[in-house]
Amino acid sequence: MNEDRILFDHEKLKVYQHALGFIEFVNELCVKIDYRSDIRTQLERASNSVVLNIAEGNGKYSPKDKCRYFDIAVGSSFECSACLDILLRKKIISEVQLKNGKEQLKEIVAMLVGLIKSKSDRIYETDDEYKS
Repeated sequence: MNEDRILFDHEKLKVYQHALGFIEFVNELCVKIDYRSDIRTQLERASNSVVLNIAEGNGKYSPKDKCRYFDIAVGSSFECSACLDILLRKKIISEVQLKNGKEQLKEIVAMLVGLIKSKSDRIYETDDEYKS
């Protein structure tokens, strides 16, 4: 990165950089999909939404506002995951591409949940409380 480049705060977030990386992955996938396809459009919109909501949320001042946008980014990540499932079932992507995309999304969601937990007054229980 150019040291003279002006960076906004959201650009310094690791999750933002990972989300941009996922957009690059999506772009590579979409080259193989008809540009008129509804699933292509949905995947592009949802992946863009992850990045845009991270940026917008990070610019908010109140923790509640930040968390709302980060929650939306999590939802868009799940939407991307479902799009990948559909593409696999339609035999447009491979199992390897599905795994790669889901691994990226899992990391993005984990980072977003970490941000939400650090900014939120929500009550969280440990995973152990629900294991049988």
